[in-house]
Amino acid sequence: MAEWSKVAIVTGGASGIGRAICEALAGERIFVVTADVDRAGGEETVRRITAAGRGGRYVHLDVTDAYQVEGLIESVYEEFGRLDYMFNNAGISIYGELYHMTLDHWNRIIQVNLWGVIHGTQAAYRVMKQQGFGCIANTASATGLGPSPTSAAYAATKHAVVGLTTSLHYEAEAFGVHVSALCPAFVDTPIHRTGEALYLDQGLILKQMQKQKMMSPEQFARIAIKGVHKNEPVVCSMPLRRTMDVVFTLFPQLHRKLMRLVCRVARQAAVQPDQT
Repeated sequence: MAEWSKVAIVTGGASGIGRAICEALAGERIFVVTADVDRAGGEETVRRITAAGRGGRYVHLDVTDAYQVEGLIESVYEEFGRLDYMFNNAGISIYGELYHMTLDHWNRIIQVNLWGVIHGTQAAYRVMKQQGFGCIANTASATGLGPSPTSAAYAATKHAVVGLTTSLHYEAEAFGVHVSALCPAFVDTPIHRTGEALYLDQGLILKQMQKQKMMSPEQFARIAIKGVHKNEPVVCSMPLRRTMDVVFTLFPQLHRKLMRLVCRVARQAAVQPDQT
């Protein structure tokens, strides 16, 4: 399609940060492939993009299937002759005390949050290294930058995404490829409502979260795309990142108190197994 000089793939583009990134990229006249298992949400994202006179399409994609991910990337590259952006954004959340986690919980969150990112990164990097340009952005979380009590499995996957992404950042720069880890925090997205709560009153947890000053997905999308263009290894709102660095490094006792507070607040929302 000669009309479009650049093309992007965004996984998890059916809602939240993913949808906001799709719309922001489309606003820069980039053709956006919205990839998600949520067909209705993905098609709504594309409807919003095309209604604004921009270009895009929806593709049903299960990021846990490496062959599907590789097939999508190859087909987009063959059609457009290039791949400019790969946003590995799809993710799920499971939160609660670690002793309530099962191996099934671990397998599900690792398959989506980590293997989904690996599949997209591996296939996109191969194409971008060959063409000599491109941007890969992997959505991690602020929980990937420090401890997150009562979200250990989620945090484990996000720490892994940060490690993968920041390591590849330095490998890829010699080949003209930008690689960034996106680390949002307190962004008002559906993941907080659709996440699986293990023996916790989800309503109480959401009330606690809403006491924080939440950023809109659109605000974070702007920060994310700006950071990707600047080839930042980790993209996070600077006040948050600076605060975390100061607290972790200079005030370890305060940091421990904050983490213990998180535990207490979560346990106040605990419910007995027979209440779920």
